[in-house]
Amino acid sequence: MTVAFLDAGAGYVELRAKLDAACARVMASGWYVGGPEVEAFEADFAAFCGAAHCIAVGNGLDALTIALMARGVGPGDEVIVPAHTFIATWLAVIRTGASVVPVDVEPEHLLIDLAAAADAITPRTAAIVPVHLYGVPVDLGTLRELATAHGLFVLGDAAQAHGARRGGRDVGALGDAAAFSFYPAKNLGAFGDGGAITTADAALAQRASRLRSYGGRTNDRYRFDEPGVNSRLDPLQAAALRVKLAVLEDWNERRRRHAEAYRRDLAEVAELTLPASTEGGVDCVHHLFCIRHPHRERLAEHLAAHGIATQIHYPEPPHLSGAFAGLGLARGSFPVTEAACDTLLSLPIGPHLSVSDRDRVVAGVNAFAQDPRSSS
Repeated sequence: MTVAFLDAGAGYVELRAKLDAACARVMASGWYVGGPEVEAFEADFAAFCGAAHCIAVGNGLDALTIALMARGVGPGDEVIVPAHTFIATWLAVIRTGASVVPVDVEPEHLLIDLAAAADAITPRTAAIVPVHLYGVPVDLGTLRELATAHGLFVLGDAAQAHGARRGGRDVGALGDAAAFSFYPAKNLGAFGDGGAITTADAALAQRASRLRSYGGRTNDRYRFDEPGVNSRLDPLQAAALRVKLAVLEDWNERRRRHAEAYRRDLAEVAELTLPASTEGGVDCVHHLFCIRHPHRERLAEHLAAHGIATQIHYPEPPHLSGAFAGLGLARGSFPVTEAACDTLLSLPIGPHLSVSDRDRVVAGVNAFAQDPRSSS
């Protein structure tokens, strides 16, 4: 038997009756783009996040891009982003025509270094996009103080943080706006791509809603106030997400229990660095459980040989990728990020991981550590 990194299909098996009923309802409605099902999900997700508005879009990259566009970010502007993140965070910035300004992350949780972000602010800076990486919420209270002082837009990249909270507030309501992805592997995943923007800003929500649908007017589909895009969550995905949203808290709690067990059972493994724990008032949702090991590739090969799947998030930072070679940033530009990318390995931690499979992962990591060849 193989321990899968994530069994996305297990969520369907658990919720089959409700999901089938939701999809049948949409198919019978005759309404396949927008409409009441999408509006109902937007209302449900806004309420879950404690946000006034939710604008559902086609995917997480579009959520980031449209949110920046709705704020007016564009050519001539600079946007500060963390060096350690999935490349979509950076891509959203350049899609608006703005310039990406990366800063390193802090070594404990690999979240944006607030001091480095402060130092990167220039008269051209328009926004900061902190990433709630691996399900750990950034301290946006501190960041918003910095942003307020300089008149900057704070857009939280919450693609990995559905349900994460800091000080009792959901990440969807911490910044000026937040962008979510509903890619199937996310804590709240659709059966395809999907995304959403949450915000308390009514004007931003109205413009984002217009931009996602070609830039057209809400009540006149053939009159357009500005150039937009076509990025709309379809009703089938909205219906499925409503079903899954009802169990998100439970599924996040399952992830927390796995994380606690990994911390307990892997605490004494030589050369292994576990994810830093979070302090009081910080509610992590453990989208990923990323350990660090100086012989990451050998550990991954060892686990694979024992039927245990792992992944690397992420092997190549954006500044060293071909996509951003034009920035001219060489290795050594962001040492914390680069050290993380060289040593991180993600262990299975989905909500449908069984205790027995988790124990197999623990046994596999311990066996590797006890092998004299593991550190040679």
